[in-house]
Amino acid sequence: MTTGKLYGLSLRDLEYAVAVGKERHFGRAAERCGVSQAALSEQVRKLEGVLGIALFERTKRRVDPTARGVALLARAEALLNEARRLVDDARRSAEPLTGDLRLGVIATLGPYYLPSLLHGGRARFPHLVLRLREAKTDELLASLRAGELDAALLALPVVADGLTVEPLFFEPFRLACPVDDPLAAQAAVRLRDLPRGRLLLMEEGHCMRDQAIELCNVRRLDPHTRFASSMEMLRHMIAAGEGYSVLPLMATSESADMRGLIRFRDIADRDAGRRIGIVWRSTETRTDDLRAVAAYLREALPEGVLPIAP
Repeated sequence: MTTGKLYGLSLRDLEYAVAVGKERHFGRAAERCGVSQAALSEQVRKLEGVLGIALFERTKRRVDPTARGVALLARAEALLNEARRLVDDARRSAEPLTGDLRLGVIATLGPYYLPSLLHGGRARFPHLVLRLREAKTDELLASLRAGELDAALLALPVVADGLTVEPLFFEPFRLACPVDDPLAAQAAVRLRDLPRGRLLLMEEGHCMRDQAIELCNVRRLDPHTRFASSMEMLRHMIAAGEGYSVLPLMATSESADMRGLIRFRDIADRDAGRRIGIVWRSTETRTDDLRAVAAYLREALPEGVLPIAP
């Protein structure tokens, strides 16, 4: 009975046996494997001893697999093919910018940034396959620390214990208000002039909620403050005339105006925006790859979004 050990069984032994099975001749099999016939014959005999069966019937004229040998040689060949694939996959993963990259993205960024990013990224990194996940900041950080993600695009700052954080870009915020709101008549607004009681916010857990509260200097939430579960719901609430909010630039395209029911206005305050960075575990072995991706992300920015030097 085996005890979980392979008793010295090697892939080379299997390779020799499979070659004999294909060539039906020890001499040709040895030539195929690049070893002497004596060495190959000895290793095949040792393999038969380990397995406890005869793989071949040997005569002076030919060598034929036994009935049990046919089945075992087929499994041995399948095992050798799988081993070759394993080595090939390992080599490909060791090459720069190849294989899968599991990338998390905060929900308030993904839908507006990823389409253009994916389009250009395929041309820039043809052998890199992005596996994307969209979630809230805390969920992405937990997945990153657990090894379920390779990197994440997050609004900064983040708690960086055990993580490497590389800033990417600064995205300005814009005011989004109902089309008939007095704020819509202004070309640009200042945060200090915004009426506090009508500010709409994202639900707790979205980093944009905290950013809007900080930007608008909200010390205490109005008890009647309305909250949205997503950016899309927030725009619906603004279009319905329930209030105004501040939105990231990439979420304020012409197609986001809810058929003319929302007006977007620039904010005059220079610091009104958010910093986006890429975050990965400090123990990540593909750091060079991630820095190359980060460099590309700083280049592939829409108009008005400003890169941040590393």
